[in-house]
Amino acid sequence: MFKDIILAVTPSEICECAADAAIGFAQRFDAKLYMLHVCGMAQGWGSVEHLVPSGEADRIKGSIEEYYAEKLKSVPECQVLVTPGMPHAEILRSARKYNADLIVMGPHTKDYAETRSKMWGMAGSTLEKVSQKARCPVMIVTRSTPYGENSFGNIVVATDFSEQAECAVHYGAQLARNYKASLTILHVLDVDTATDAHMPAQTVIERKTAEALERMDREFTERLAGVQHFEYQCWEGKPAMEILKLARLKKADLILMAHHSKEQDPEKAFLGSTVAQVALNASCPTMSINRHFDLRCGMMYDQSGQVVDSKTESESVGEGL
Repeated sequence: MFKDIILAVTPSEICECAADAAIGFAQRFDAKLYMLHVCGMAQGWGSVEHLVPSGEADRIKGSIEEYYAEKLKSVPECQVLVTPGMPHAEILRSARKYNADLIVMGPHTKDYAETRSKMWGMAGSTLEKVSQKARCPVMIVTRSTPYGENSFGNIVVATDFSEQAECAVHYGAQLARNYKASLTILHVLDVDTATDAHMPAQTVIERKTAEALERMDREFTERLAGVQHFEYQCWEGKPAMEILKLARLKKADLILMAHHSKEQDPEKAFLGSTVAQVALNASCPTMSINRHFDLRCGMMYDQSGQVVDSKTESESVGEGL
C-alpha cells in the first residue's frame, strides 16, 4: 500500500504520535521511511541560524537517529534527512524527490494544546501549506496510539460528492481491503447556517437524506467490491461535528477526507475548513487528500477485490515549488 513515506519530525512530544504511526506503516508494508527534519520547524535539534556547514547537520542527524533508535530497529530502510529552509517547501520537495505515497505529520508546535483551535487559521502554517499542495495523502496524527498498533478496523470516509471526495472514497476502499476493515461512508447535509426561521422542514431533510443514500449506493457500491463490510450514512448538521460524532460512534481508527474539495481558492478554502476542524479534534488520525493528488480512481474490482479493469491514470496537476 505504502512504499515511500515521508515523516516530518521535530523534537516535540506531540510529534511522537505521528512518528509512531509512520514507523508502524513502514514496518507493516516494508516501506522506505524518510525522517525529515527541517531546521527551524521547532527548537531543540537545531535551527537555521545554527546549522553550520562544519558538522552541525550531522550532529542533528545523529541526535534524531539516537532518539528513535529503538523504534527503528525493525525498519531496515530508513533515512534521516536534515536540511535548512522553509519547512513546507522542504517537505513537499522531499515528497517529490522520493516519490512519496504518504506524508505523516503532527501539529509541530509545543503549544498545541493551547493553540489547536487557532493554528490552522494562522497564515504560514506548515500543515496548511503541505496539505494544500501535496501530491499524495497527508496523514495528520494528533493523538497517541499504542506503539505498533495502527491496524485499521473501522474507517470513516466523508463525502460531499465532489470529484476529490470520490477519490477519497476509492482510497478508503483500498485501505479497507488491505486491512480487512469496515468502511462507513458519510454525507452530511449542512444545515448549520440555517436559522430557526429558515430551518428546513423535516420532510425536506428526509427527502434529501433518501436522495443522498440512493446516490451513494448508485455511485460507490460497484467500486467497493472486495470490502468485507461497508455502509452508507447521511446525517444533518455541522459537517465537522457530525463527522467527529460518527467517528466516535464507530470507534473509527481513521477518518479520510478530501481537502478543500469544492472551494476554488485554496487559501479561502483552508481557513476554518472541515478537514482542519476534524483533524485537530479527532481521537484518531485524519488523512487528507487534496485536489492535486493523482489517484487512479478508475480502478474496478471483482468480488475478491482484484483489479479487473483500470481507466487511464489522470495527469498530475500538482504544484511545484
